[in-house]
Amino acid sequence: MRMELATAAGIPGRPNEDWAATALPASGQGGGLVLLDGVTPPRGDDGCVHSVPWFTARLGGALVELSGSRRDLTLREVLAESIRRTADAHRPLCDLSHVRTPQATVVMVRWDEAAIEHLVLSDSVLLLESPDGAVRALLDDRLDRLPAGSLTSEAIADARVRNKEGGFFTAAADPAVAQRAVTGRTPRAEVRAVAAMTDGASRWTEMFGEGDWTDCLGVLRKEGPQGLIDRVRALEDADTGRTRLRRAKTHDDATAVYAEL
Repeated sequence: MRMELATAAGIPGRPNEDWAATALPASGQGGGLVLLDGVTPPRGDDGCVHSVPWFTARLGGALVELSGSRRDLTLREVLAESIRRTADAHRPLCDLSHVRTPQATVVMVRWDEAAIEHLVLSDSVLLLESPDGAVRALLDDRLDRLPAGSLTSEAIADARVRNKEGGFFTAAADPAVAQRAVTGRTPRAEVRAVAAMTDGASRWTEMFGEGDWTDCLGVLRKEGPQGLIDRVRALEDADTGRTRLRRAKTHDDATAVYAEL
């Protein structure tokens, strides 16, 4: 089994708000991965005394522990309990009802000798490759289906669509959001590789159009996650006219995980 992970902060000297981990049980019969992309709040009060990296580390740690130790729980149940634990850890000090309380996108994968389970919440990317080389993208595409003008400004997004019916959802302080996650189960024999990326790394396909998801997974196999991130950074630096970047950050936190099963 081959498992690789790489991450790079969007701005040198600023904390990386992504978080990722892989795990293998001692039996060698299974494993899992967790990938989070922390949501950067706008300047000003977000109701919390903790940073986004604090939140992603607490949530990610709980997800890894529970997905490995409580295989009787579904991934939605693992996410709900992990959100609950994390919220309880800062509820006495923070206003968890604030629309910008620390939050993150989530990708979880768990496998054993029989099946691959997955969960995706918000706009991070999960890819599954079959033995014949076909690649399937498992996405939560709610952001792509928002009403026109929903993301014109942070204030409009927060008021109309962030963690709201008809909008999009992230893991914040409400365990019920776990029911909104995209989940599924695939026979183990139908998957030979798994890849997960935050949107800072998936830009190679989604923003710059350098290749489709099959091409993207090919880069991960040949060059590893760091190779994909290096390619993204080169494309960002070359887009001096902001043809593709437009209003996006020049560099975003970028994380990728690749596992051959």
